[in-house]
Amino acid sequence: MTSFFITGTDTNIGKTVIAAALVYKFNATYWKPIQTGAVEGTDTDFVRNILALPENRIISPAYTYNPPLSPHLAAALENKEITLERLVFPAVQPIIVEGAGGIFVPINNSLQIIDLIEKFLLPVIVVAGTQLGTINHTLLTLYALQNKGFAVKGVVLNGGPQFGIRATIEHFSGVQVLGEIPRYESLETRTIQAIASNIDA
Repeated sequence: MTSFFITGTDTNIGKTVIAAALVYKFNATYWKPIQTGAVEGTDTDFVRNILALPENRIISPAYTYNPPLSPHLAAALENKEITLERLVFPAVQPIIVEGAGGIFVPINNSLQIIDLIEKFLLPVIVVAGTQLGTINHTLLTLYALQNKGFAVKGVVLNGGPQFGIRATIEHFSGVQVLGEIPRYESLETRTIQAIASNIDA
């Protein structure tokens, strides 16, 4: 299967860039069900524009909020609540679904992103950085996903190779690192294409 749920160890970790690369790699449809921070632009617009995708390969978010906050807080500011019932999985394959923040980010007062992963049951790709502390954050994320019995396809390290990080994550988690993506000064279509070629998914 070449449909995946893209999550991360943190916010602003590079999930959207990796999602765009996978959309390109598999000629897939893109969907970010919950979008916050829309006041600064949306991830859907970024993927659409950088890949020049036709509208039939973009699915609009079910929820969009302007404040750059956790989904449950962004919704609360508008006196609304996000429900899983409205997050209906699209009848399209292949599809790349991007989460919001990490797996324990709340989407309402009782559910988190990990519950959305459980609903969709797609293989998960975890995007992680390469800064100090990423081993702990990545292993915690992988442990939580594995503890729920989810299929974890692998990890993409976004930030370039760093001594020992890849080997340590693979050793302690048993999960493959699918690629080590360098830092780019700017993002263009050809950049996304280059990233796609460096992800072994």
